[in-house]
Amino acid sequence: MAKNDYNGNSIELLEGLEGVRKRPGMYIGSTNANGLHHLVWEIVDNALDEALNGYGNKIVVTIHKDNSVTVSDEGRGIPCDINTKTGKPAIELIFTTLHSGGKFNEEAYANSAGLHGVGSSVTNALSEYTDVTSFYKGEIYHIRFEKGEKISIPLEKLGKTLKHGTIVTFKPDKEIFSTTEMSYDRISTHLKEAAFLLKKVKFILIDERSGFKDEFYYENGISEYIEEINASKRALGPVISFEGMDQGIEVSVALQYCYDDYSETIRSYTNNVHTVDGGTHEVGFRIGLTKAVNDYIDSNDLGKKIKLEGTDIREGLTAILSLRMSEKILEFEGQTKSKLGTQAAQVVVSNLIYSKMTYYLNENKEFAIRLIKKCQDSATARLAARKAKEEARTKRKAKESVILSDKLTPAQSKEYDKNELFIVEGDSAGGTAKKGRDPKHQAILPLRGKPLNTDGLTIDKILNNLEFSTIINTIGAGVGDKFDIEDIHYNKIIIMTDADTDGAHIQTLLLTFFYNYMRPLITEGHVYVAVPPLYRVYKEDKFGNVTTELYAWDDKSLEENKKKVGAGYKVSRYKGLGEMSDKQLKNTTMDPKNRLLIKININDPLIVESKVNILMGKDADKRKKWLEQNVDFNEADNFIKEVKK
Repeated sequence: MAKNDYNGNSIELLEGLEGVRKRPGMYIGSTNANGLHHLVWEIVDNALDEALNGYGNKIVVTIHKDNSVTVSDEGRGIPCDINTKTGKPAIELIFTTLHSGGKFNEEAYANSAGLHGVGSSVTNALSEYTDVTSFYKGEIYHIRFEKGEKISIPLEKLGKTLKHGTIVTFKPDKEIFSTTEMSYDRISTHLKEAAFLLKKVKFILIDERSGFKDEFYYENGISEYIEEINASKRALGPVISFEGMDQGIEVSVALQYCYDDYSETIRSYTNNVHTVDGGTHEVGFRIGLTKAVNDYIDSNDLGKKIKLEGTDIREGLTAILSLRMSEKILEFEGQTKSKLGTQAAQVVVSNLIYSKMTYYLNENKEFAIRLIKKCQDSATARLAARKAKEEARTKRKAKESVILSDKLTPAQSKEYDKNELFIVEGDSAGGTAKKGRDPKHQAILPLRGKPLNTDGLTIDKILNNLEFSTIINTIGAGVGDKFDIEDIHYNKIIIMTDADTDGAHIQTLLLTFFYNYMRPLITEGHVYVAVPPLYRVYKEDKFGNVTTELYAWDDKSLEENKKKVGAGYKVSRYKGLGEMSDKQLKNTTMDPKNRLLIKININDPLIVESKVNILMGKDADKRKKWLEQNVDFNEADNFIKEVKK
C-alpha cells in the first residue's frame, strides 16, 4: 500500500495546460463518441487508482439528464493544500495543468494506471464546467472550473467531515464534440470490466435519463471474467486461476479451455490498463504455458510423433492476465500504453505459469488427458490443413466453382493485397455498385436477403447455405478451424448496406459469421462497413443542370452544407443505396479517395461475447432490455470500431 502522506507537495508540476481545446484529438483520440467517453474514463481512472492502492471500495458513476457525469469515490480525497513550488492549491494544479498529479510520486501511489498524468486536466479542458468536491483530511473543499483554466468558484472550505473521497461532476462541451450523448451500455461495460479487475470493489452506475441502474461486484475477480466470456461455450474444464509475486511484480492469471473454439483469446492488463498490443507479460505467459504442457507430455509418455507448437496448445484458450507493479519498474512501449515493455515481467510470468500449470496438470490428470488430446487434435488438423493447402495450390478443386452464386462479380486482378470485396444489400444496390466499381480491384456480391443467423449453427449447415458458401469460397481462405488468413483473396471485406434498421441487422448477421468462423479477418483488420451519405445538398441552374453538390453523413454536416451551397439549395435524403446513381455511389461510398469506412476491431472480448449472446441468442428479454438502452443504428456498438478512409 502507498504511504498515506499524500499532500500538496506530492503533486509534481511538469508543464502547463496548452492547446487541449484547440487540438483535442491529440489527447483523447477524436471528438466523436469515443473521445467523449474518454473524458469519463480519465476521471474513473483516478478513482480506480485510489482503490488499486487500497483506499476505498466503492465507485459511483451517475449520468445526469443533461448528459453531465458525476464520478464519486471513497479514496483519500484530492489534496487541497498549497503546492510550495507554485504557490497554488494542489487541486487547482491537477485540473488545470498537464502532467501534474500524484502518479509521478511513488510514495503517493504504489501502483497507478495514470502514468502520463493528463486525465483530470484534459477532461476539465474539454468540458463546459467541472465541479469538484474533495473530502480531504477532515475538511470539505469545493472548486469549480469553466472551459478549462477559468476558475468560476475559487477553492473554498465548506466545513468539517468524517468522509474521505472525491466527487467530480463535468459536462462535455458541445462546441468540442460531435455528440454529447453518453452511452449507458458503453459506460456499463467499462465499469464491469474494472470490477472484474478490482475484485471486492463495488461499482455503481446510475442513469437519471432512463432510470437504469447497475451494480458490479465480484468476489473472484478475473475468474468470473472468464466465466462471463465463455458463458455460451462448451468448457473442456473449469476456470483455473493462479496468483504470485516476484521481483516486485504481482501476477494474477485466470484461464479456461473450451471445445469447438478454434482461436485463442488472451487479454492482458498492467495496473488496470488494457495492454491491447500485449508485451513482455504475454510473451512470458505463452512461453510458460507451452513449456508446461510439452514437459507434462514428455514426463508422462503421452507424446506422438507430432510436435506440438504453441498455437496448438493455445487453441480454444481464453486467458486473462493482470499485473501490478510500481512506477519505478513499469515501462510501456509508446505513448498509448498499449504494450508492456518491462523485461522482468517476461521471466516472472513465464516462471509462475510454468510452475503453477505443471502442478495443476499433475494434480488433475483427467483434465490433463483431455487437454493433451485437444492439443494433439489441433496439431493434426494444422498439419492436414497445411498439406491440403499445398495440394490446392497445385490443383484447384473443381467443386469450388460449382457452389458459387452466379451473382458474384469478381475482381479481375490477382493482386490480392489490393483487392476489395463489397458484400451489398440487395440486387438493386448490387447492380449500381457493379457499374460504379473499379473492375480491376473491386468485386461485388449482392445478397438475396438477410443472411442466416450463424450463432449456434453447425458448420455443415453454413456450408450448405448458398450465400455463405459463396462468401467462403470468394474469400478463398477456408472456414472454421481450416481458415488460413494467408490465403485471403481480398485485403478488404466491405459490408455495404442501407443506413436503416434492416441494414444494421444485415451487418450484425455478417459480423457474427465472421466473428465465429473467420475471426482473424477481424482481428487482423480486413473487415469494414461502408458509410454511405444520408443527404445530398445541391443547386441547379435554370436548365436543371447541377452546378453545386455536397454530401452529408449526419444532420450537423447537412446544416453546414446548406450554408455552403447557399440560397436555392435542394436536399435529397437517401433512404437506400439503390436511390443513388452508380456515379454517386462510386464517388461517395466506393472510391478510396473519398469514402468513409468503419474498420471493425475486437479490442474487448467481453463486449463482443456479451453482445453476440444478447443480439443473436435466444433470450428475447435480455435483447429487449439492451435495445431499450441502446437504439443507435448509426453506430454499430456490437464491436469496437475506428473510422478510417
